[in-house]
This record gives sequence, structure tokens and C-alpha cells, in this order.
Amino acid sequence: MSSDALLVERNGGVLTLTNNDAPRNRMSFEYMDALEVAVRDAAADPSVRALVLTAAGDEHFSVGMDLKQLMSGADERGGFEAVLDQRLRVLAEIENMDKPSIATLYGYCLGGGLELPLACHFRLAASEGARIGLPELDLGTVPAWGGTARLTRCVGRDQALDMILRARKVDGEHALRIGLVHETHPADELKSAAHTLAHELAAMPPRAVAGVLRCVVGAGDAPLADALAEERRAVLDCSGSADQIEGMRAFLEKRRPVFTGD
Repeated sequence: MSSDALLVERNGGVLTLTNNDAPRNRMSFEYMDALEVAVRDAAADPSVRALVLTAAGDEHFSVGMDLKQLMSGADERGGFEAVLDQRLRVLAEIENMDKPSIATLYGYCLGGGLELPLACHFRLAASEGARIGLPELDLGTVPAWGGTARLTRCVGRDQALDMILRARKVDGEHALRIGLVHETHPADELKSAAHTLAHELAAMPPRAVAGVLRCVVGAGDAPLADALAEERRAVLDCSGSADQIEGMRAFLEKRRPVFTGD
């Protein structure tokens, strides 16, 4: 359900989660609480097949954590480590969900405003105006929500060091060149493009999608034998399912398949 901090919208199999703190869209305590509930509900709902994570307005995806709120209110929530643990937990739940997630990057995408997209399976950026980075060193600290690990896995060691140690903010086209985002679109078309992609993914067979995510995300860094074993489990899980039969029939009949999730 929607809250003041997070807007939740459903369109078919696509669930859109919108940070409702325009124009800066800070990642407040209230936003993360609502996001945690929404992500868990989506994971448990078989009718949700893809997620879009975006933000209100057209200025910024997110400037990151609300630092004033953190400094004044962390003790009431069990201290800084408890706040950090929750954010790491929510991002891990998004990353390990068996449904694909898409983030829209525009305007400032800084600190947690990049670390959240890094936990998503797809990232789309505005081709102009985006400022994407992990500037925590300017604050005398280190990215705290998995940014060092996920950025390195995404763009490689050299590019990650360049961005983090120099507190560098890159634009959408640079992010595309280094593999940080999958696509760029004009800013006024970005959210529409994300929803188009989400509906494309939602139309795929859910059992097979979940299997691919387990193989690529869950076992992608595992030893080869373990990764191949996970792939075999995914193949056998799909074998004989209604969607697998429908896919085969549609191919032979030269038509688009209609997957039901069975």
C-alpha cells in the first residue's frame, strides 16, 4: 500500500515503487521502512512479475540518505549499525528476488541513490542531466550499502576505484560506456522506457525468469560446477511446466507465446 514516503502503483504484472520526496527524494527512515514492506509483499505475490523503482518528479532520482535524519534519529532506531543493517537487508532482498527489478537514474543518483539501483537487475539512465556516483569520501567515509562490492562487480576494479576514490559523478552516457547502466533515454522518456521494459519482462515465463535470476545473480560468482548445477536445477524445474509446453507450441505454430505462470 502507498504511504506518504512511498507510492505503490500496480499495472498488470508490473509494480512501481516511487520515492515520494521530490525534488531530492532522500532515502529517509520512512521510505526504507515502506520499501522493505513493499518488496517483501511483492516477493510473496505471484501475480507481481516485475518491479520499477523510481522517484517522484523529474529533477533527481535520489540524493541518498537523509543525513540530518540519520544524525538526529539513528539512536531511536537502535543506532547506526541497525540503520545500516536494514538498508543492506532491503537491497539484498531486491537483488535476490525471483522477479526482475528496474531502476531509473536521472538527476542526482548519489550514495544510496546509486547503491539501490546497483541492487536492481536493470538500470536505465537519462541521456542528459544525470549525475551518478558514490561521493562518500567527500564526507570522510566509505559507501555503506554495498556500493564498493556491487559497483566493482558491475564495472570492474579500475572503473570502481576511479569513481569512488575521486568521488566522481558520471553522466548517463559515461555510465553506459562503462557498463554501469543498460540503456540511456531522453529524460522525458526515461520512466516510460522503464515501464515498457518491465512489461516486456513481466510477459516472460515467471518460473524460467526466476531460474535465470538464481543462476546469474545467485550463482553467477560461484565455482563453475556449482553454477552448472544451479542451471540444471532451473532447467528441470521448468521441464514439463505449462509455460514450457506453451513456449514450445508457440514456436512450432509461429506465434507469440502467452505465459500464465503455470
